[in-house]
Amino acid sequence: MKLLHIQASPSIASHSREVADAFVAGYRERHPGAEVETADVWQLDLPEFDADMIAAKFAVLRSQQASEAQQRLWARAVAHAETFNAADHYVINLPMWNLGLPYKLKHYIDVVTLPGQNWAWSRETGYRPLLAGKRAVLVYSSASDYGADGLSAQGHLDSQKAAMRAWLRFLGIEVAQEIVVAPTLGDPSALAALKEAARLEAEAAAAAI
Repeated sequence: MKLLHIQASPSIASHSREVADAFVAGYRERHPGAEVETADVWQLDLPEFDADMIAAKFAVLRSQQASEAQQRLWARAVAHAETFNAADHYVINLPMWNLGLPYKLKHYIDVVTLPGQNWAWSRETGYRPLLAGKRAVLVYSSASDYGADGLSAQGHLDSQKAAMRAWLRFLGIEVAQEIVVAPTLGDPSALAALKEAARLEAEAAAAAI
């Protein structure tokens, strides 16, 4: 069994990271023989998904006439996708940036989400996920409270959670649980109570996944 911790906060003093670390500790206790790997999106050497990468993609997957340079470039993306695909379980911690995802997390998503690796398409079936049976726990943080289900007064502004749900669903990964640390701005004692509740929720999720 393998757990991949996708760490999407650049801050060491990250609220979401602290809760995700509690999940990882609980997971190790629950599954002592499991492999646990961390993908820190701020430290990974991710290739740019630019015009050269797009050309390499089509050359490798469509024309079958890719140059050696294009094959090497595409292989870099595939290596990241294979690491991602190899996990059975995921815990992903992410702060809200400008109502959505940190740009480094979006970069990681664009690199690892590849045709033939974790999704497929055909004229007969359309899009088809390839990672069914895997499960993820998501740990969100945000300065304001947008509600867990977008039901608060500001919920309509939140594109953080919808983006993550849609991406994982596209690949066939079940969202087992979502843990929200919000609002992080405000009274320190209230935030401490929120984080303690979130840590307990993370530990319970690790025992249940």
